[in-house]
Amino acid sequence: MKRIIVTGCLGQIGSELVYRLRQEKGLDNVLATDIRKPEGHPVVEEGLFEVLDVLDEEKMLALATEFEADTMIHLASLLSSVAEDKPQIAWHINMSGLMNALEVSRKLNLQFFTPSSIGAFGPETPKINTPQDTLQRPKTMYGITKVAGELLCDYYHTKFGVDTRGVRFPGLISYDTLPGGGTTDYAVEIYYEALKNGSYVCPIGKGTVMDMMYMPDAINAIVDLMEAPEEQLIHRNAFNISAMSFDPEEIKESIQKVMPDFTMTYDVNPKLQGIADSWPDTLDCHVAKDEWQFSPIYDLDKMTVDMLEKLSIKLAKEN
Repeated sequence: MKRIIVTGCLGQIGSELVYRLRQEKGLDNVLATDIRKPEGHPVVEEGLFEVLDVLDEEKMLALATEFEADTMIHLASLLSSVAEDKPQIAWHINMSGLMNALEVSRKLNLQFFTPSSIGAFGPETPKINTPQDTLQRPKTMYGITKVAGELLCDYYHTKFGVDTRGVRFPGLISYDTLPGGGTTDYAVEIYYEALKNGSYVCPIGKGTVMDMMYMPDAINAIVDLMEAPEEQLIHRNAFNISAMSFDPEEIKESIQKVMPDFTMTYDVNPKLQGIADSWPDTLDCHVAKDEWQFSPIYDLDKMTVDMLEKLSIKLAKEN
């Protein structure tokens, strides 16, 4: 990765990834793009930025060509909860946008990354230590687009030789960027509410275990995978990765170690609960560890301490 174009750069992953890439590769070597351009946003103001609708392949190709990109990181998509409300739009954006990004990568011989998700699995998938290669029959539009995306990336590698790479992200937790409509958003919102109100009403039911990862580990995973020697990669487009697995009670108890007076009640959202119940409890990540030495740093308690500390600073600045 030397000259990198990023789509969907203002999302939960994109904002922090762009910051990391600009630090390591230089401001002039990272072109951030998104469909909107909010004034004052650090990603917009502190480096190269262009407005791009990923459904516009012609403009995507022109930007990548003019920038002389050698790498495409394609993050633009609708997430699980939003996609269930707008399934037709989700299919259009998630699949047509991905096809356009792959076509640009094929034409310009770019290295390519796009994330898949734990949502690519379904209720028939083994829920405990979900294997790298297993049955995938998701029941959500988001999951369907992720499975189709994994296969499409495999196809572009096999058919056209595009150096495609990807991971299946679990729920991602970040203090920097607000969540964008995912089923695991509660694990971000709970920290905000703990600091603002000292309590939280959880939309996910007690005992619902889901895999999670702190954003610094997620960003490290993208960079490490993209910089791994190509000859080491066998699976390349859908590596299981995760750092921790917990239910709402466990994250509540982790917060209470720092904030003993924190309380939590439940008001389960049936739509979110249905999606969560269809996902695995824990992922088997040994393939990522074997092929490119994936190794997360943060467990639940270490993440909680850092999350509350960083988020306290952020909220103080906003007020």
